[in-house]
Amino acid sequence: MKRTENQHKFDALRDEFSTFTFERQEVNVENGDLRLVFSFNLDGKYHFAPTLTIPSRSFFEWNSIPEAQLQTLAFHVGMVELVSYWKMACPKRVVVLPFSLTEAQKQWWKKLYYNGLGEFFYLNGITCSEADFMTIETPSAQPFARVDQSLQEKVIIPVGGGKDSVVTLELLRDDLPCTPLIVNPRGATLGCAETAGFADNEFMVVKRTLDPTMLEMNKQGFLNGHTPFSALLAFIGILVGFGSGSRYIALSNESSANESTVPGTNINHQYSKSIEFERDFRNYVAQNINDKIEYFSFLRPLSELQIAYFFAQFKNYHPVFRSCNAGSKTDSWCCKCPKCLFTWIILSPFLSRTQLTGIFGRDMMADDELKPIFDELNGTSAVKPFECVGTVEEVRACADFMTDKVGTIAESSPKGDASVAEILHRFNEENFLPEKFATILKSRPHV
Repeated sequence: MKRTENQHKFDALRDEFSTFTFERQEVNVENGDLRLVFSFNLDGKYHFAPTLTIPSRSFFEWNSIPEAQLQTLAFHVGMVELVSYWKMACPKRVVVLPFSLTEAQKQWWKKLYYNGLGEFFYLNGITCSEADFMTIETPSAQPFARVDQSLQEKVIIPVGGGKDSVVTLELLRDDLPCTPLIVNPRGATLGCAETAGFADNEFMVVKRTLDPTMLEMNKQGFLNGHTPFSALLAFIGILVGFGSGSRYIALSNESSANESTVPGTNINHQYSKSIEFERDFRNYVAQNINDKIEYFSFLRPLSELQIAYFFAQFKNYHPVFRSCNAGSKTDSWCCKCPKCLFTWIILSPFLSRTQLTGIFGRDMMADDELKPIFDELNGTSAVKPFECVGTVEEVRACADFMTDKVGTIAESSPKGDASVAEILHRFNEENFLPEKFATILKSRPHV
């Protein structure tokens, strides 16, 4: 579909549908399980009820959290969840009924929605300013309550099944009590937790379900596209942090995530993994929810290349990790997408071509059909892939480093501005690591 056609659809949907409403939320604890149900509607014509269920674990004490505070934590999960449903028709008014929001809070949410949907607008060919894309109205007179719960020196580590969270887990687990957090478990995430030695009842599980009405509307031709999942994960992290009395939520977002996907713009596939979002989120939580809980990315000082250096050493994870979105449902490497190719490239300075072929099941460097994707990764093309991949500088450095380029798509890669050795010894000081975490990371070689 041409860009002008999508812009027309966007305008037509906004004329047809005027209001998206966050009606209410239900929070229930039964047999130790926490269940959240959110009720949204689009002009009263379409109704949605997405759910979030957190199965019981010995470290959760949901009943110890006062009802008003638990409602606050649930509300913030719902505020991120709603954007997945709003974006189908993009109505100009968003009405939030559970709690009131201050003007500063509304502006914070608008910024998250707008920047988090940057890829959605770009790929759909939609032009809309931040000032005009929505208004947020909160008729309720009741503000949400601050959360006041005691926290211990424990760490929650979201595990996604890829190399980054494995590195965080392995670098921290010997120094601090760590608990993996898995949203919608699958083979790779479970495999990584099990490889790390965690039994089923020793890690947190969150089961998120999408409303089937949304899936049906997507088939009918409503707008669809990328939403800021990592922002949802951030508020889920705060929720389970208080539920388990854990002070630290340690993400695995690297410095490479700060690079825009479209050069010269703020459009970033990884916006909710960026340092900008991390700073905004930390400030929002401290000012509005609780100033003792710590959300930060443990790997922020590092590049993807440095993370790959560490991961290459954790060979017991090599058979079970997966970073391919296309193959996520079958826990496989599709070997045709930017994530697969980038993962191969970033590991290439530390693993042989034979070892990499064993991990992926084929020699991706010999696949000429991947040359256009390689050109996007190395900056030859105008736009990077809309995937969680590293920087152009890193890709060029890896291509320079490859000792065997014969018959590979890297033969004609542009010369890099930095070497692998140089990148490996960097430490990005723009981060929010608490001192004890920075000390752990700096104690590791090649950092």
